[in-house]
Amino acid sequence: MKRVLFLTNYPSPYRVRFFDELGKRMDVTVLFADRIEDKKHRNASWYVPSAGSFRSVQLKKTLTVKSNSLCLEVTKWLKQPFDHIVVCGYSNPTVIYAMAWMRAHRIPFWMEVDGGLIREDSSWKHRIKSSLVGCADRWLSSGRYTTDYLVHYGAKKETIWEYPFTSLTEADLRSSLLQPQEKEALRRELGMEEDSCFLAIGQFIHRKGFDVLLRAAAALPENAGIYIVGGEPTQEYQNLHRELGLKHVHFLGFQSKETLVKYYMASDVFVLPTREDIWGLVVEEAMAYGLPVITTDRCVAGLELVESGVNGYIVPVGDAEALAEKMGQILTCDLRAMGQASLEKIRPYTIENMARGHEAIFENGS
Repeated sequence: MKRVLFLTNYPSPYRVRFFDELGKRMDVTVLFADRIEDKKHRNASWYVPSAGSFRSVQLKKTLTVKSNSLCLEVTKWLKQPFDHIVVCGYSNPTVIYAMAWMRAHRIPFWMEVDGGLIREDSSWKHRIKSSLVGCADRWLSSGRYTTDYLVHYGAKKETIWEYPFTSLTEADLRSSLLQPQEKEALRRELGMEEDSCFLAIGQFIHRKGFDVLLRAAAALPENAGIYIVGGEPTQEYQNLHRELGLKHVHFLGFQSKETLVKYYMASDVFVLPTREDIWGLVVEEAMAYGLPVITTDRCVAGLELVESGVNGYIVPVGDAEALAEKMGQILTCDLRAMGQASLEKIRPYTIENMARGHEAIFENGS
């Protein structure tokens, strides 16, 4: 059985599920540089415990670098005889230290990157990124856009392997669309009174682009409801909501997982007006519930999974007029057909397939 070592920052739930699944197939050890209790921006219910299929190691912090841990004891693990060593990303201080140590000791390693957007970097930023990305021997990529990103920053295309990146398990995927009468019953339960309903999920931060969504909403009829699930809207968003007279836009605050599922199933279309998401797992979640998706050209999951006119639309980032146009246009489409297309497109994106993909890569990509 292959012995694989992963080095990552902290135990995010989708990664824990993935490591558990891969651990059923290989001997997996995972080193965590940061502690979950230090991630105060995460709600406690966000974390999930491991099922125990992999060896979990919390590294001892040597010192803190810009709120992240530098753990020098990582080297004692890098010296052990693993068949594959994988570093996740390249920005964590412990990862950077580990990469430099492995290069100095001629130990080959993989770099795994879940997403990436090419930016107009200054020359010095480009050189720094290229020196970090390019120092791996092989790379694991979540898809063609991430592969382009890796090549742009120094990876060798012939030694990049792609896998389906996701937070979904096979059990998370609906086998069929909700029937219209079932959707209507859920809307009555949730108090969603408009003829058509858009759903958006995320924090009220600039990057998520909800200000763009509010401006787009002003151009839509009041029988098209927009439901934004997330934290408490800041005064900026409340003021914009009031100034634009958006009676059909509803701020819902944080919702339990059970209630959030109901909102997914009761809605017609999912909207993510993000200014930047290097992946965007919420797009996959929406598709798993059979929703068409409208998102921007700065959302990698959207670029990978949304086919314009088939299961949604991609709009230019920050363009409220274009967003309003596509939100209006999609209501004239066959939403059930688009939702079915989302279901079909998302089926390969499961934790189980992610683990199978890694197993095949580690068997054949050495």
